[in-house]
Amino acid sequence: MTPDSFWSRKLELLAERKSSSGRGDVDRSKLDALKLMIKNWEKSVISSETPERKDVFENSSGIPLKRVYTPSDQTGLEYSRDLGLPGEYPYTRGVYPTMYRGRPWTMRMFSGFGSANQTNKRLKYLLKEGETGLSIAFDMPTLYGYDADSDRAEGEVGKCGVSVSSLLDMETIFAGIPLDQISTSMTINAPAAVLTTMYAAVGEKQGVPLAKLRGTVQTDILKEYIAQKEWAFPPDAHLRIIRDMMIFCTDRMPLWHYISISGYHIREAGASAVQELAFTLADGFSYVELGKNAGLDVDKFVPRFSFFFNCDMDFFEEIAKFRAARRIWANVLKEKYGAKNPRSMLLRFHTQTSGVSLTWQQPLNNVVRTTIEALAAILGGTQSLHTNSYDEAWALPTEEAVTVALRTQQILFEETGLADVADPLGGSYYIESLTNEMEEQAYRYFEKIDQLGGVLEAIKQGYIQREIASTSYIKTQQLESGQRSIVGVNKYDVAEEKPIDYLKVNPTLSKKVASRLRALKRRRDNVRVRKSLEDLRKAFEDEKANSIFPMLECVRSYATLQEIMDVGRNVFGGWKEPVLV
Repeated sequence: MTPDSFWSRKLELLAERKSSSGRGDVDRSKLDALKLMIKNWEKSVISSETPERKDVFENSSGIPLKRVYTPSDQTGLEYSRDLGLPGEYPYTRGVYPTMYRGRPWTMRMFSGFGSANQTNKRLKYLLKEGETGLSIAFDMPTLYGYDADSDRAEGEVGKCGVSVSSLLDMETIFAGIPLDQISTSMTINAPAAVLTTMYAAVGEKQGVPLAKLRGTVQTDILKEYIAQKEWAFPPDAHLRIIRDMMIFCTDRMPLWHYISISGYHIREAGASAVQELAFTLADGFSYVELGKNAGLDVDKFVPRFSFFFNCDMDFFEEIAKFRAARRIWANVLKEKYGAKNPRSMLLRFHTQTSGVSLTWQQPLNNVVRTTIEALAAILGGTQSLHTNSYDEAWALPTEEAVTVALRTQQILFEETGLADVADPLGGSYYIESLTNEMEEQAYRYFEKIDQLGGVLEAIKQGYIQREIASTSYIKTQQLESGQRSIVGVNKYDVAEEKPIDYLKVNPTLSKKVASRLRALKRRRDNVRVRKSLEDLRKAFEDEKANSIFPMLECVRSYATLQEIMDVGRNVFGGWKEPVLV
């Protein structure tokens, strides 16, 4: 089956489901009687005497919403095919049979600011307060692959995350934190391979074998070209290095999730929930094909994939998005890519509550927003969760704010009963209908991307970027016109002189970090550094070589992040995105 016929056929099947005469457990006569009852109800109850707030109701993806949902909105639904039980194909209702009855989701607070030492203290504080997994944020120079003493880093060192220029910084971040007892997530993409090898080297120094290191590195370079714009090389060069990571980690680091396909930044760039769903999964399918083309067995490498989603304020839409994502991934991996291992079909994901939903006006309102978003993520079946702090529209979170964010998760788990039943909204007429609708719209995007030649070609043509920009523009218009309300911003706003105290990174930090780096460069074995960088250059120039092995040696020799990335810049060159018109 050719790719285009696969997507077309899936859309045909979904159309057949929608046009089916009824649900398997509702016979035709009862369904007709129900439709007549709804029609009579609308005539008798809904009139000019009971006006509604607006003429048309729709969710954030523009999907029209009915007044009420009934069994007639679940036409063609077959339980075993479309829902199943938790932990069973197609995993719509969850990837594990017991879900949170067995253990809670992993509670990860996105942490990192200033120096490596400051971040080490914050991580230890959060672990003491009940965090169950680490999640590291890096500053802008690190995200782009520049050292703290680079001219490109001026004014940005430690500002939006921790500064990492060498293995020494990573050793400091994890000092006193046993890597064989904790899992770590690192949100970094362009230099993801370098940070992975640094983490591996820290593990070696702690006596932890590579095979026992647990965690995730984001590595999703495709979404960088789509949304976040933090790349170093042309797309093909980055994908080649990701291929090398796939091969290396599949063999040497079997517990390490070496790619976390991220919809979070796609959503933050202005995408709708449907676009986040579709573009994220399309990226995931591209990485499946990358591994297959490298000669890897789908059932050997895909189980190490994970996903990273945003959770915004449209409560039911977010829950449906997560359920649709699981079903799509399972169906496509089984039917298109021939996966046989159930773990290849499991879409396991981390969720972060929405950053763009946070407001600097009346910032304490953000506690409510984050709680609602966390609730949707849990009801949607997330495997791990980060709750944003109420002050993050102002700066990186204070210790007080991050504690409130962590306590939000702990209260939801310990006090509400949320964790006692798997997929508690499963079977809801509204949720199932919305899940089906989002699934169908995602497949329409898959078909369009396939017609353009795949995700990479769609990026080079600017198609995905234009789709997101258009949606973002519409949202802005709705906000400015008052059609869309944000409490405290364009509605119920008040004058505030200084609503909160927020974290400020000491402006002298960059000088201290740069001085520490220069001292490292003086005392390391620079002959060894130069040889390791030359070996890396040769590997980059040889398409058949695996660049991770020489990269690991570079890190062990204390070659810096920028020195390693500059080898790639010299070999591969740079890249400019297309002009969007």
